[in-house]
Amino acid sequence: MKSFDSTFATPAANLAADEALLDLCEQHGTEVLRFWESPVPFVVVGYGNRIAAEVNVPACAARGVPILRRCSGGGTVVQGPGCLNYAVTLRADEGDEFATVTGTNRFVMERNRAALEALMGKSMSVEGCTDLAFHDESHLMKFSGNAQRRRRNAILFHGTILHAFDLTLVSELLKTPSKQPDYRAAREHGAFLANVRVTTEELKLALTSAWNVDEPLLNPPFAEIEDLARHRYDTRAWNADR
Repeated sequence: MKSFDSTFATPAANLAADEALLDLCEQHGTEVLRFWESPVPFVVVGYGNRIAAEVNVPACAARGVPILRRCSGGGTVVQGPGCLNYAVTLRADEGDEFATVTGTNRFVMERNRAALEALMGKSMSVEGCTDLAFHDESHLMKFSGNAQRRRRNAILFHGTILHAFDLTLVSELLKTPSKQPDYRAAREHGAFLANVRVTTEELKLALTSAWNVDEPLLNPPFAEIEDLARHRYDTRAWNADR
């Protein structure tokens, strides 16, 4: 597996890069672990989300926070400093565990859970479908949300890890989610989300080791990233409500 530690200048380019890596894996079988962390806040809705139902649009407009749509499913998140993103691309024919959405979720989430639990020295669990949470007194606190996008021969699995994020932004910019896992227990954002107290570099090292990354990606698909950003992720047609 190759490494690609690169944050692009715009939200659109950062979302485009994950899809371009999926295309690279589909076309050439190149598996990649990517890291990025946006220097500016923006909101990202899942492919099938309705913006009006999930996002406080007036608050985003007042702050000048853009609202974009990603290519994968899952819920709506706020990006920005203190929220580390990872993306891993996998060949879909590598094993039976990748044959289904559920099997892929189980495989990837367990690997990430074990790596982060060892790093932080506290018990963690996979909750909902693809959340990572830790116990805080009597509550489970979510610190990572994840999603996947599948092609015939390749899978993109990507997610967020909150480590030094301004959690008040979530309460300000997002509405209460239309779909909630049982373990959330109807809690507001501020009582449900938490940061893990480790550094960006510690997180990167833990996941790099867990995914057996052996060398950097030498020829990133920069042209496709630019094209996807300009003609998809930065367009009203792609990001508009559905």
